[in-house]
Amino acid sequence: MELGFDGKVAVITGAGGGLGREHALELARRGARVVVNDLGGAVDGSGSSATPAEQVVKEIEALGGEAVANADSVATPEGGEAVIGAALDSFGQIDIVINNAGILRDKTFAKMTPDLLDPVIDVHLKGAFNVTRPAWDHMKERGYGRIVNTASNAGILGNFGQTNYGAAKMGLVGLTRVLAQEGAKYNIKANAIAPIARTRMTEELLGPLAEKLDPETVAPVVAWLVHEDCPVTGEIYSVGGGRVARFFIGLTKGWFDPELTMEAVRDHFDDIRDEEGYTVPRGTNDEIKLVLDALS
Repeated sequence: MELGFDGKVAVITGAGGGLGREHALELARRGARVVVNDLGGAVDGSGSSATPAEQVVKEIEALGGEAVANADSVATPEGGEAVIGAALDSFGQIDIVINNAGILRDKTFAKMTPDLLDPVIDVHLKGAFNVTRPAWDHMKERGYGRIVNTASNAGILGNFGQTNYGAAKMGLVGLTRVLAQEGAKYNIKANAIAPIARTRMTEELLGPLAEKLDPETVAPVVAWLVHEDCPVTGEIYSVGGGRVARFFIGLTKGWFDPELTMEAVRDHFDDIRDEEGYTVPRGTNDEIKLVLDALS
């Protein structure tokens, strides 16, 4: 049976092009009413234009869908409020938030300066907070919500020259997992993706591979994660070129000594790092239980 979003309202940030545009088109095709947010700036976050968001709205309307454009910056709490306000003013509700807005200001750590760090944190990490926070109360009141944050393998695994970007993206993983726990009793689910796709931010990084990594192949995964039937929350998915896989945080069995010394850590470091018999804790309580089990 084909999946749809009739009656649902989605806010998608950074939706004037690339991944966000594909998410917006996919959800609109399936019946969602969409707020297309995009500041319309350059890759480094400078400048602004309402044109990209307005163009995507025209595409959605040409498909017979409903959408409104919004060009507020997600980098401030006021901007986040305005983005969600556009959804409530236009459609009267908010069901889905897809935090996709992003910029790049790459430099090696030795050359990283506040003017390169702060804007990246503001857009990626604080931007997701600024948009999701005003949506949260509405979702709680209605007993329904779906959130997808756009993380990255640069945060989960690290990538040379992207300390600012990597820190922001791994921060989104932590945000996602906390939202999943706090939203559970309100039927609010939050998940994250780590996409590998051709966008204006990644074309140079991907090189010849870029042609095989169409952003269109990422949208179906995001659409599933924000659908009411999706059963998971607090999870992370690697997505690229038609391949989908789950990223997870694993914990080794470890090694225990109630009278631990530095020398003992040295001598048993291979045991500590041994991946055989690892577990996948779902939250802090799972990890604490392992410590308590060892102590008992």
